[in-house]
Amino acid sequence: MSSSGSRSRARHGARPVSRHVLAAVASGVAAVAGFAVVYGGTSALLLQGSFDTHDTSSLLASGEGETAVVDDSPNDFAAGQPLNIVLIGTDERNGENAEIGGDVAGGMRGDTTMVMHISADRERIDVVSIPRDSRVRISDCRMYDGEVIPGWTAKFNTALANGGRNGDRGEGAACVMQTIMDLTGVDLGGHFVMVDFSGFEDMVDAIDGVPMCITQDMRSKKANLDLTAGAQVLDGETALAFARARTGTGLGGDGTDLARIERQQELLTNTARKVLGMNYLTDVSELTQFVRAGAESLSMDSEMGSLNNIIGLAYSLRNFETSNLNFYTVPWHYPGDGKGDVVWTEPEATAMWQALIDDVPIESTDPTVENPTADPEPSAEPSVTASPDATASAEPSSTPSATATTPTPSVSPSPLRETQDEILDGCVIPQ
Repeated sequence: MSSSGSRSRARHGARPVSRHVLAAVASGVAAVAGFAVVYGGTSALLLQGSFDTHDTSSLLASGEGETAVVDDSPNDFAAGQPLNIVLIGTDERNGENAEIGGDVAGGMRGDTTMVMHISADRERIDVVSIPRDSRVRISDCRMYDGEVIPGWTAKFNTALANGGRNGDRGEGAACVMQTIMDLTGVDLGGHFVMVDFSGFEDMVDAIDGVPMCITQDMRSKKANLDLTAGAQVLDGETALAFARARTGTGLGGDGTDLARIERQQELLTNTARKVLGMNYLTDVSELTQFVRAGAESLSMDSEMGSLNNIIGLAYSLRNFETSNLNFYTVPWHYPGDGKGDVVWTEPEATAMWQALIDDVPIESTDPTVENPTADPEPSAEPSVTASPDATASAEPSSTPSATATTPTPSVSPSPLRETQDEILDGCVIPQ
C-alpha cells in the first residue's frame, strides 16, 4: 500500500471524540494531589511507599535521565519547562497478567507506547502514539550490570523486549526511551510511566468504568469482546478488551495495531474526561480507591515517582482544559514488501517530533488529514455578576473617580468539566 492510503490522524480535544492508561498521568496526577490535601502527611507517606520507581539515569546515553532530587515540599520539578513522558502499556504474561491475556512465552512485551508532551505553560498536552509495528532502528540497551544488548532494525516493540529480557521494568523502559530519543531527538529526561494488563483494569474499575460511545456492534472472540452499539460504561475487563482487540467484527482497520491506536486514544480521552470531571476533594472514598489503584499499578522513574513532585505537577495543571488534550499518531505508510511492518512517512514524522522539541502545537503537514477543528468543543463562558456598587448609579460623577482609569480585571472561565451522564448523553449513533 502506498503512503497515500494511510495517514497520520490528529485528534484534538475531548469533544470531537464522537467518532493504557496514562491519560491518567495528567488526570491521575491531580487525584494524587487531592489525596495529599485531604489526608495529609501520614497517609501521603504510606502512599509514597506504594510507588514502583526505577532510576534509569545510568542506563541512558549522555545522562538524559537524572537521579531524582526529592524536596520536602510539593513542587513542579520542571516548572517553566516542557515535560516529555513516555507512556508504556506492557503485554507481560505473568501472574495475574497471564490470567488476563493468556499464558504465553515469558518476557516483557510492548503493547502500547505514547509520548506525552506537557507544554511549558501547562496549558497544552499532546500525546503521540508510536505504532508498535513501526520498522525502526532499535538502540543498544544498557543493563544495570553493565551488559549492553546490541540493537538492530526491527519492529518498535522489540525495544521493550530487549531491555526487559531480565524482567526489570527500569531496564525495559530505558531501552524504549533510548530508542525514541535516538529516532526523534526528543529529550525525555528519563521520564516514563508503565502499566500492565491488571494495572489497567484496576485503574478503570477504581473510577467505576469509562463512559464510551460505541458507534457499531463490536465482536472479538480472541479479545473476549462483545459490545452492542450505544452509550455505555466499560468496566476494567471490557475496557482492556476494547483497547487490545485486533481481529473481529466492527473493529475497523485490517487487524493490525493501527486501528487499535484510534480506539486506545478514544478510551484515553474519555478516561481523562471522566477523571477530571470527578470531584475528588469532596469524595474521599472514590479518591482513595483511584489513587491506591494507581500507586499499585504503575511503574515510574524516580523523579515522577516522588509524591511531592507529582503533587507539584498536578497543581500546575489545576486549570488544564480538556479541549487542549490532543492525540496524534506518527505519520506512517506500508513499505509494500508484504511484511506487515509500517515505516514512518517523511518529512511529516520529523516535523511532528520537531514540534515537541520546539514546544509548539503540532500542525498537520498532510492537507488530506481530517480537519481536527471541525467540531470544536464549546468554550465555557465566564459568568460575571455585577456588584451593587458597579450599577448603583448610571450617571457620570462630577468628581473624578480614583478608580476610573483602573483596568477591570479580566474574568477567566473555569475549565470545562463533564459528568459521566453528560459524556454519555453526547453519544450519537450513525444511522
